[in-house]
Amino acid sequence: MPEISDPAPDFTLPSTDGGDVTLSDLKGSPVVLFFYPRDNTPGCTKESVGFSESKAAFEAAGAKVFGISKDSMASHEKFVAKKELTVPLLSDEHGSACEDYGVWKEKSMYGKKFMGIERSTVLIAADGTIARIWPKVKVPGHVEEVLEAVQAL
Repeated sequence: MPEISDPAPDFTLPSTDGGDVTLSDLKGSPVVLFFYPRDNTPGCTKESVGFSESKAAFEAAGAKVFGISKDSMASHEKFVAKKELTVPLLSDEHGSACEDYGVWKEKSMYGKKFMGIERSTVLIAADGTIARIWPKVKVPGHVEEVLEAVQAL
């Protein structure tokens, strides 16, 4: 996982807003990347809805917000439509951004080990460096905490 003040690893990923998003093209604005395990699961839905409900507040602070998982674009588009999400979701089907940001980890459930995305959020400052990292995110209160950090930049 990159460290605070490291340059944020660049990527180009397809977006539910249409076209591709290239992180380095967003320099000049703070960027929030929330990595989540899977579309249409309870925690991921709460987190995505929370960021969507606060999109205007993030925009007022000058920040752009993106959700990233390894789900396909088709899955993302259904998720956005079903839950009326307003934040763009990026598809990292090949897992390169998840690997670069260190969120692809060994997890364990019911005694079984498997690889998956550890719910994490990364705040990237306008200069393209990492300003803050939230590993192992617990959803309640998280969106508000990230918004406060963006406003403090």
